[in-house]
Amino acid sequence: MTYDADVIVIGAGLAGLAATAELVDAGRKVILLDQEPEQSIGGQAHWSFGGMFLVDSPEQRRMRIKDNHALALQDWLGTAGFDRAEDAWPRRWAEAYVDFAAGEKRSWLHAQGVRFFPVVGWAERGGYDADGHGNSVPRFHITWGTGPGLVAPFERRVRAGVARGLVQLRFRHRVTGLSRTAGAVDTVTGEILEPSDAVRGTASSREATGAFSLRAQAVIVTSGGIGGNHDLVRAQWPDRLGTPPRRMLSGVPAHVDGLMLGIAEGAGASHINKDRMWHYTEGIENWNPIWSRHGIRILPGPSSLWLDATGKRLPVPLFPGFDTLGTLDHIMKTGHDHTWFVLNQRIIGKEFALSGSEQNPDLTGKSVRDVISRARQAVPAPVKAFMDHGADFVVERDLSALVRGMNAVTKDDLIDEAALRRVITSRDREIANPFTKDLQVTAIHGARKYLGDKLIRTAAPHRILDPQAGPLIAVRLSILTRKSLGGLETDLSSRVLTAGGEPLPGVYAAGEAAGFGGGGVHGYRALEGTFLGGCVFSGRAAGRAAAAAVG
Repeated sequence: MTYDADVIVIGAGLAGLAATAELVDAGRKVILLDQEPEQSIGGQAHWSFGGMFLVDSPEQRRMRIKDNHALALQDWLGTAGFDRAEDAWPRRWAEAYVDFAAGEKRSWLHAQGVRFFPVVGWAERGGYDADGHGNSVPRFHITWGTGPGLVAPFERRVRAGVARGLVQLRFRHRVTGLSRTAGAVDTVTGEILEPSDAVRGTASSREATGAFSLRAQAVIVTSGGIGGNHDLVRAQWPDRLGTPPRRMLSGVPAHVDGLMLGIAEGAGASHINKDRMWHYTEGIENWNPIWSRHGIRILPGPSSLWLDATGKRLPVPLFPGFDTLGTLDHIMKTGHDHTWFVLNQRIIGKEFALSGSEQNPDLTGKSVRDVISRARQAVPAPVKAFMDHGADFVVERDLSALVRGMNAVTKDDLIDEAALRRVITSRDREIANPFTKDLQVTAIHGARKYLGDKLIRTAAPHRILDPQAGPLIAVRLSILTRKSLGGLETDLSSRVLTAGGEPLPGVYAAGEAAGFGGGGVHGYRALEGTFLGGCVFSGRAAGRAAAAAVG
């Protein structure tokens, strides 16, 4: 029986690159397929902020953060909320991933040249009890070089495999079918799309110029999730979150369409936890978009007032940066798709970061000088660009003008000036001394006890209406599609399982296509910094297991 390669990998994102790199190390011959042009290698990881979840790292210890495996696992399981029969493998993946994050993850990445920004971020802070959702301590490690800096070593290993004659890169190959010829799934068929010089992230042609059929002893599916396919997002929207938003922004390009998941299901794969998804609630329209409906996520500090569409504060503990899914749940019960941050220039200058490699040129470009320069600016340049050009931003010197601007953005007089003034004034009175009954103000004081937050992420407590801290700013926030938390069910060797729980012969899956491991390693919620890590961990497992199976 003749094969075109030992293994075919479908998807040249981070998980696909990690799997291919491991196959190269084992001396296996690989064909790496992707429907996009070569300039899009690295997939969504390229656009990421590069956040990585690490436990008891040198960076944490230098920041006087005490972390350990037991605490991290407690946080993960409390966040995931595993409660289904099909969570058996996801839970085992979660335990294995926390072992990895507290063990060899950092040293393994470090050996490949990955470095981290010295200040550790504190994402998804929770705000419930010790066994509930959230990170008990800061664990969000920003890759020096952001997403491109993380993709680079894996791409380098893959291209070394090309040079050795072990890897064939076949871009513009769109898979439409998986089939068997001898019991195992060993045949991949699809369309060859016309060449494209589309810039990374922009739409590429779907005009087919031919067809292909390739055979290998094993197939690894690393095709990503569904975030660019709003119809599929709405179709899989969970009843527990109510009616899907009428208006959503896209955190990923349109080619992140989820079609390969359906193809794998058609070949016999078990696709579980489809209703678990991770969409952000702090999305803003990109004033300089790359793809259709391009949204950017604000990574906020804790001080902005978070208001619903009518100007009411969100309930405790739905403060900025505390509980993404809990906030989404609340928003969908309000009858509106948008919310507001209300703050001032002092807060935005200290607390706003924007997710994405292109929004952080200093970190992406690995420029110490630019990082220092950014810290000295009243408002970082990427954020200032949104203040100046963003459709969601209202910047005014007085509250009356701010309210008029907010209502103009939505074309609906939902915000009442007198009511909003009462909300802000009540909050501002709580700033007068270190004692407070306002739990958001308590959270601000708590954040500033952590050196990293005090230095670069949390403004000193002050009145929002203090004219010396102005101008006032309001930001309309929309739902931003991003990640599928469910996916193809896999065992710890990344072998795809059937509905009966048996391995689907010859098929492996990794990355978002596998729910970052097991078909949903995060359960219902994520701790952040765990998506990229899930791609490299599950991609590594898939590559190593497939290499052993075809050896």
